[in-house]
Amino acid sequence: MDTATSQETGRISYREAVLDDVPALVPLVESAYRGDASRGGWTTEADILQGQRTDPEGVTAVITAPGSRLLVVERDGELVACCQLEHRGEAAYFGMFAVRPELQGAGLGKQIIAEAERRVRELWDAREMHMTVISVREELIAWYERRGYRRTGRMTPFPYGDERFGLPQRDDLEFELLIKQLG
Repeated sequence: MDTATSQETGRISYREAVLDDVPALVPLVESAYRGDASRGGWTTEADILQGQRTDPEGVTAVITAPGSRLLVVERDGELVACCQLEHRGEAAYFGMFAVRPELQGAGLGKQIIAEAERRVRELWDAREMHMTVISVREELIAWYERRGYRRTGRMTPFPYGDERFGLPQRDDLEFELLIKQLG
């Protein structure tokens, strides 16, 4: 589905990622969360995690896993964002959400999450959208709460010692499950 937007943001289009997209998707995800480039946006995790956020194998796994889609978002044909959608029974999982740092804060994320919710209802008749967020990311959690997600208090441990998920800069990291009922 294409969405016409204002002249300021250009034409936004959505498509499912293919393996040829992996070399562009990895740096997109990295730029939104890690390193100095991520500080240009508000979703940075650079102060709580160093190292990588993902790698080619991780992105490939999302693209090729049964019941999984990696949605590519392009503006005027240029990659600007992505998100993972995974079918989990009556729910869908939303993850690997990345928007180029210089485009954050202008409403693109709201548009993408709305499209993701629409797609999982259409594709899988999903009744809920689930996601996990690092519990100390209060500003990010508040953003999701404004979009209708609720905190559950259900925590899972951060994978300390597994460098594929980054190098923690503090010892109190865990993931909290957020859920939104889909109409």
